[in-house]
Amino acid sequence: MKETTSKEKILKKIRKALLEKRDNPYPNLEDLPLYEDYSDFLEVLFAEQFTAVAGQFVFCEDEIQFIENLLQLAQERSWRKIYCWEPKLQAILSQYEYPFYSTDTDFLQAEVGITLCESLIARNGSIMVTNADAGGRRLSIYPHVHIVLAYTSQLVLDLKDGFKLVKEKYPERLPTMISTITGPSRTADIEKTLVLGAHGPKELLVFLIDG
Repeated sequence: MKETTSKEKILKKIRKALLEKRDNPYPNLEDLPLYEDYSDFLEVLFAEQFTAVAGQFVFCEDEIQFIENLLQLAQERSWRKIYCWEPKLQAILSQYEYPFYSTDTDFLQAEVGITLCESLIARNGSIMVTNADAGGRRLSIYPHVHIVLAYTSQLVLDLKDGFKLVKEKYPERLPTMISTITGPSRTADIEKTLVLGAHGPKELLVFLIDG
């Protein structure tokens, strides 16, 4: 009796399956939602996801509390080279006489960069930034510590919601850089050992003001 080859066995199974006309066992993934619905507080979701990727989260009731927390942190860490280039943020710091560098003088020695952001993506604990503000690309990348000041009104659930805010804010001309930051810079390329601060800040802090 002639032995059946592996190829003939496979073809036989395919013919049998076609004759049986079985339903497709694979679901239509395009029709299924990627995430479950979320209807709770976005602040809580963002804080959970952000801290899970080594971010540091501080909730502030108002701008005064933000300045108080910032002063305490600067004293504990002995920060001296703190840079802020965005006029709106400079106005807040100047109002409470908080010292900072408003230009790029001695920027190579920068310890901290303070910026605003476009939105906070609660679903994955990310910060959406663009180069449309005065902070540009450098201030969120070069200093060892990146501090972001955000407001609860900037919290959105998903990335698509963040892109929608950017389109509404810049209807005529989108920024040339739109990016998301998820935790401090990291790499595990060398012997699979996780190293923070490989290509950017070692620390990422978000101060979220209620308002």
